[in-house]
Amino acid sequence: MDYASRRQRLLDQLTAEGLDAYLISHPVNVTYLTGFTGDSTCLIVGKHKTLLVSDGRYTVQIAEECPGLEAFIRPPAQLLPQAVAEVLTKLGARSVGFESHHLSVAEFETLRDALKAAEWKGARDRVERLRAIKDADEIEQTREAVRFAERAFVMFRAMLAPGDREIELAHALESYVRRAGGTGCSFPPIVAVDERAALPHAPPTERAVNGADLLLVDWGANGRSYKSDLTRVLTGHNNSKPFPHPGRDRPTSLEEVYDVVLRAQEKAIRTLRPGVQTGAVDAAARGAIAEAGFGDFFTHSVGHGVGLQIHEAPLMRPGSENVLLEGMIVTVEPGVYLPGWGGIRIEDDVLITADGHEVLSRVPKELAALRLDAI
Repeated sequence: MDYASRRQRLLDQLTAEGLDAYLISHPVNVTYLTGFTGDSTCLIVGKHKTLLVSDGRYTVQIAEECPGLEAFIRPPAQLLPQAVAEVLTKLGARSVGFESHHLSVAEFETLRDALKAAEWKGARDRVERLRAIKDADEIEQTREAVRFAERAFVMFRAMLAPGDREIELAHALESYVRRAGGTGCSFPPIVAVDERAALPHAPPTERAVNGADLLLVDWGANGRSYKSDLTRVLTGHNNSKPFPHPGRDRPTSLEEVYDVVLRAQEKAIRTLRPGVQTGAVDAAARGAIAEAGFGDFFTHSVGHGVGLQIHEAPLMRPGSENVLLEGMIVTVEPGVYLPGWGGIRIEDDVLITADGHEVLSRVPKELAALRLDAI
């Protein structure tokens, strides 16, 4: 990772904003800019000096992870905001940009009281905008995280048994990801049986999979630093499971709902290329689902960026004017959720390339390939 280049890009923004320094307090952003993986540490990016503000627990770790980067190690009696104020005073910083989305009110008040003459300029996404575009190493690490998730899913399917419960399966996925090479799941897995799949973020319960018609699995893997995020629906013996659809004179089958969601996802993926507004990607999937009569049952945005965090820029929600750029990695995950019946969501991770896109995940999506007679 070329952390110095990342900090230089931030310094270029500093000059454009006419500020003396940036205070980076969000741990993920500190990691992105330095490689440091500890906590309770801030980064100060100044015109003439850049340094970490940390404590004695991390002296050796900073030397190992951030060679060549200066650090101010505060004494045990000094709080982190007090140490930051001391460093900014020594640097002569009169105008400071800070992360308004991550700095607490109490921390900001401490800094403001300690540097009464300083001007403070908050912003939510200075570093997040940089993080949205992945470099070659970040893309490779994401590919790796996708492969870990895919291998874990193969184990999951092979070990699935009728008596398994949602909570047991969620815990098992964590171990499968580790066995596949990951450092753990990138978020608590969602494993939802039948009508519980109508909850987009269903917490796992004691519900067993015996005789289930569908099993929704939303999972991802942590790689070295980057994450993946996938969703598939496994089907049991009854793909024609009926649902009394409002406004129709006939019930809806699992096959029909699945086909609607798959077409919506494929349509959205086809729109992905540099220059496209993320709201248009959402509209492509949402329109396909609405046209099929399920518009009221698609209750979330079509996707989001993924990287060091499982949800990051860009967001792909209705009306968003954010523009896709080469190097972004996004999820595409439309869904239809029918209360009392179940839910279908299909999700893949997709890289925006110079002339279009590349779907990074390769888990089969055809309904026939996701059949599990065992459940």
